[in-house]
Amino acid sequence: MTLFVDTSALYVLLNAADPAHASATRYLVGLHDRRVPLVTHEFVEVETSALLQRRHAEALHVLHRRLLLVVEVVSVTREERDRATAALLAAPRGPSLVDRISFEVMRRDGLTEAFAFDRHFADEGFTTVPV
Repeated sequence: MTLFVDTSALYVLLNAADPAHASATRYLVGLHDRRVPLVTHEFVEVETSALLQRRHAEALHVLHRRLLLVVEVVSVTREERDRATAALLAAPRGPSLVDRISFEVMRRDGLTEAFAFDRHFADEGFTTVPV
């Protein structure tokens, strides 16, 4: 089983002040010990980098030099971006464009679980972990 990794999980892992940091870190170690494949997409990488650059610049090196080495970063097709954009425009107060792209990637790859601290994944019918 491959697990999708969302911006919210990456951000919590890299922000020691976040209340969920310790449990997220333990969860990631457990995933690594069990050799669970992790995947995300290029827009999550960009979104996480932008958040860290503004709020926790020192964590950028950890993201790019350590954390993303154990997460496969996949590309998004034009069609997936177009579907996500159409969904965003139809319901602009809902999930972000990056989240909607994540849903498209998860459906494409048959993924049902996301390492995420974002309720939009559950709202979309995916299981979020850790619980």
